[in-house]
Amino acid sequence: MRRILLAAASLATVATPAFAHHPMGGAMPETMLQGLMSGVGHPVIGPDHLAFIIAAGILAGMIGRPILAPLALVAGALLGAVIHLGAVNIPGAEALAALSVILAGTAVFLGRRLGAGVLVSAFAIAGTFHGYAYAEAVIGAEQGVIGAYLAAFSLTQWAIAAGAGFAASLLLSTSAWHRTRRIAGSALTMVGVVFLAQAVI
Repeated sequence: MRRILLAAASLATVATPAFAHHPMGGAMPETMLQGLMSGVGHPVIGPDHLAFIIAAGILAGMIGRPILAPLALVAGALLGAVIHLGAVNIPGAEALAALSVILAGTAVFLGRRLGAGVLVSAFAIAGTFHGYAYAEAVIGAEQGVIGAYLAAFSLTQWAIAAGAGFAASLLLSTSAWHRTRRIAGSALTMVGVVFLAQAVI
């Protein structure tokens, strides 16, 4: 997990917003297969989105909810995507998404075990901003393509978060947990800072 997080942090320093939102090389997916591929790719190639998903998974694992808690993130992301597809504007969505990475990464670094209700609410709210950004890739696409895209990015987000959550839950009782948590939290927070700076500039 440590190597993955450090790689994500390094990637964030050279990534651009355009790179983070175009798995199909900038082209809008035109078939259901392309919609699925794009949906799988978006949460993975966008370092800010990936960092938040991993942080959310770790936080969910810390409270023993690695499977259920990330579903709130997925629901929020779907809501955000629907909002964007409905031509409703969320001012500063990119900056808010980056800020959510910073907050989640900081919570991981500090080892704060938030209550399940607070965590689920935070995941849903933050997920809305990330989902809003995801939708940019399929605005104007056919309904079937959009449906495939939304299904794929939902499943991908949940799988990554659940995996990170299970990894965190396994490490909780080990001597390596505190050091790993601090390294992970630092790397995740750094990703958020880089993308917040890009969004503001």
